[in-house]
Amino acid sequence: MTTRSDQGDRATWALEREIVLSRVYDAPRALVFAAWTEPAHIGVWFGPKGFTCVTHEIDIVVGGRWRFDLVAPDGHRYDSRIVFLEIVDGERLVFEHGSDKDDDPGRFLMTITFDAQEDGKTVLTLRQLHPTKAQRDRGIAFGAVEYGYQTLEKLAAHVADLAR
Repeated sequence: MTTRSDQGDRATWALEREIVLSRVYDAPRALVFAAWTEPAHIGVWFGPKGFTCVTHEIDIVVGGRWRFDLVAPDGHRYDSRIVFLEIVDGERLVFEHGSDKDDDPGRFLMTITFDAQEDGKTVLTLRQLHPTKAQRDRGIAFGAVEYGYQTLEKLAAHVADLAR
């Protein structure tokens, strides 16, 4: 039986605020992790299909930040800032992602896990946790899932190039 208090708890349940993407990479975990954490790599592949990434500042350490513009095919620039909160070598990245503004109310928490498989492949799981369900819904309507999978596809191509 569902009680009124149970319904209240479900209203703030994280799943209603999350966007979760996952992909298997035919590459070892260390290589996939390096593509996310080495400045020479991340700006090459990051962003949806047709987008380019222009880095203004990058310091991939706990407390460090990455300031960049994603440039759409039509030339529109999306200013972005990532602040790294946790880095567990080869296993997990946790950061806030939003526009390149202090106290951006649209920023969200991103957790990326890298799971090594026995066959040498890596399962990457990306979790966006938005502050509200409404913000999550706006992200989905904007194309966060489609653009996210396009970004993970570009990562796959980059990792394949690195593996050669």
